[in-house]
Amino acid sequence: MALTARGDVFLEVLWGMAADERIVDDLVEAARAQAPEVARLPAAETRRHVAVLFAAGLAAFERAGDPSERDFAEAARLGADRAAQGISIGGLLAAVQAGRTRALEIAVQRARAADIPDGLLLEVLLDMDRYLGALERHVISGYRAAERDLAGGRAEAGDRALRGLLLGEEPGPSPAELARLGLRPDGRYHCLVADVVDPARQVGLRLAAAGGLCGTVAGRPAALTPRLPAPGDTDVPVVAAPAVPLRELRAVYGLCLAALPLAARSPRRGIHLLVDHAADLALTAQPLLAGLASAAVLGELRPADDFHRELASTALAYLDHGRRLDHTATALHVHPNTVRYRLRRLHELTGVPVVPGEEGDRRTVLELLQLWWALRTWLEPRSAGGETSVNFNA
Repeated sequence: MALTARGDVFLEVLWGMAADERIVDDLVEAARAQAPEVARLPAAETRRHVAVLFAAGLAAFERAGDPSERDFAEAARLGADRAAQGISIGGLLAAVQAGRTRALEIAVQRARAADIPDGLLLEVLLDMDRYLGALERHVISGYRAAERDLAGGRAEAGDRALRGLLLGEEPGPSPAELARLGLRPDGRYHCLVADVVDPARQVGLRLAAAGGLCGTVAGRPAALTPRLPAPGDTDVPVVAAPAVPLRELRAVYGLCLAALPLAARSPRRGIHLLVDHAADLALTAQPLLAGLASAAVLGELRPADDFHRELASTALAYLDHGRRLDHTATALHVHPNTVRYRLRRLHELTGVPVVPGEEGDRRTVLELLQLWWALRTWLEPRSAGGETSVNFNA
């Protein structure tokens, strides 16, 4: 219904409000008082929005019929501006609702001063409240739309920066770009890479919960953080490197990628420190040498023979448990004498010196490592192509 149908006197009241700059100031003060985030913005910025919204609202309210989307364009723009300024949706709504309440209070005061009948006053106020409610919804809609656009832009900028730092793609992020993304050019950061593709973005966000930058690189979640996340922050395998300067991240990222299959084979989820896989990683980088060592040490064993695989598995477990019969037996759920028997049989078949309690056992750490490497390589499962990359006895 058009406002003129309710009486010119109310129209005069509302336009008198629009012409009174003190009312705009009153609405600005109410909004800033209820929203500390908005109060930190320049007062002129808030005043400009309030004045434009107030004038646009009165013009729309005067016309006959329901307001159009065009009438709410300024409301949507206000929401978008506040999103870009970093104001939370809660702070924005507190300001808008404070201004809305104050505008209705002033309208009631002026209408009563003009002797407008209560019945007409109630009818107009209900229409005004519906209009202000629609205006508030458009403010929220503008905020959410801008928030999605900004989030997409930040995600794209973060991915681009990560590719520059971790893959060496040109051009790399400038110091100003690093600052906008929360990184310091002189800082030291942990590189984290997760063994998951979907949903990569959510995993990355959890990894960067302690601060830093997250994104996706070649489809994998990656993050740069000043400190490691808590162990329970993720339930997927994640390799985490020690904190290094930005210039070293590219090389460290390559190591993290190489360690991901090792972390994925582990039954343990969550964070895997890169340095904990250092020996595995170094040995895995030499598959040809691994196969030669395995063939030289265990050439008499047949991979298809289950008993031979049991002997090799027992020897590997024995080395993994510090060459302690009791610990190995507990891990394998057998008697210590069973472990001793299997080790002796392996020695008889291959000459591998793993029999416990041998006199004069002076094997060095390096010799034990070579034996452990040979056993593990021999026991590795066949690859998808039907052969192992290192087993020469298959």
